[in-house]
Amino acid sequence: MQDTRQIFSVRDLTRYIKDAFDFDEVLQNVWVRGELSNFVHHSRGHMYFTVKDEECKIKGVMFAGNNRYLKFIPKNGTRVLIRGSVSVYERDGQYQLYAKEMQPDGIGSLYMAFEQLKEKLEKEGLFDERNKKAIPRYPSRIGVITSPTGAAVRDIITTIRRRYPVANVLLYPVAVQGEHAAPSISRAINEMNERQDVDVLIVGRGGGSIEELWAFNEEAVARSISCSRIPVISAVGHETDYTIADFVADVRAATPTAAAELAVPHIQELHHRIDVLSGRVATSLRHQVKRLRERLERLQRSYVLRQPERHVMQYEQELDRLQQRLVRATEQYRIQKQARWKEMHRHLLQYNPTATIQRERERLHNRQERLERAMRMLVKEREQKLDRQIGKLDALSPLKVMKRGYSLVFKEAEGKQNLVTAVGQTAVGEKVAVRLADGALICRVEETQKGDING
Repeated sequence: MQDTRQIFSVRDLTRYIKDAFDFDEVLQNVWVRGELSNFVHHSRGHMYFTVKDEECKIKGVMFAGNNRYLKFIPKNGTRVLIRGSVSVYERDGQYQLYAKEMQPDGIGSLYMAFEQLKEKLEKEGLFDERNKKAIPRYPSRIGVITSPTGAAVRDIITTIRRRYPVANVLLYPVAVQGEHAAPSISRAINEMNERQDVDVLIVGRGGGSIEELWAFNEEAVARSISCSRIPVISAVGHETDYTIADFVADVRAATPTAAAELAVPHIQELHHRIDVLSGRVATSLRHQVKRLRERLERLQRSYVLRQPERHVMQYEQELDRLQQRLVRATEQYRIQKQARWKEMHRHLLQYNPTATIQRERERLHNRQERLERAMRMLVKEREQKLDRQIGKLDALSPLKVMKRGYSLVFKEAEGKQNLVTAVGQTAVGEKVAVRLADGALICRVEETQKGDING
């Protein structure tokens, strides 16, 4: 039995399915509504995402060549309408949506782009009121950046010439709608700032749809206005139209005509103000002249001008009085200085070396006399004490005792004479020496008797 089955490789089957998708007219141009998730903006510019609803989801891709024209930045959770084709990504065998257009679902893409750029620039501080520049009150030259053929330029020039014909208008023609409008407007603002003779700029155009006004919502225009050295008045569309340029500009005008009115004062009002100020100056001058004239009359009637010599006499008298005070003060000053000099002289004499030496000599002489007197007294006292001691010694002298009949007995032993004070110290027959007051007796002991010989 012959096998009739057709067996595909995975690759062939995938290509078969892909061809079925690619040749389907409906799948090559479909609109899909859903919510974005898993959104990734690749560094090469391609966008990868998933579009889902309550029940299903499909992967999608939007290549850089298609997404570069998006007016808004897609993100997770954004509900969108996508136009594109459905095909198979062969490597994964998965079908996916290849987006060619994308727009927010429910609101326009331009509106979303407007809100996104507004939020971004506001966070950067481009709308901060503290950075707004004041419009000069009396500009000499007004730069107007708008279309040279629109009604706006006519309204602006007519209004300026009517209100303030002394000012010059410098028109910089630009494209105000279309692909080249934003670069044209941005370049005009930058070149106007290179000039030194423009006092204020009016940037705008007449009314139109959001697409026609879109150049004034471009980031390049907003940043040029923000960097402008010259104050900028935005005048875009009608009163109800708001653009990013209106938020960044130093002043927003509801219409181009209103911008011209904000840029210059009304010359009739200036004439009226000049008249009022002239009247105030004239009145002030009259009052000043009157006051000065009255003062002059008072001076003419014054005592000084009528009898100046008497006024001089008063000063002469005052001069005499001051001279007397000066003489007294001078004399008092001299006396004080003289007393001070004497005091200083006396102090100096105290420290004179000759006087000091004389005083020290007198002090030394006195001390020498006192010292000699003390020494004499001390010598005399010591001599008296010595005499008393000699008297005492003389009274106790053995010679004195011997003169009264007493004698001393000595015996000689070993070459020395020893005083005999007891009977036992001698022996019978022993030679002794008896010393008297006027000499000595050499005797020999005949007998010894111990005890009281008187008794």
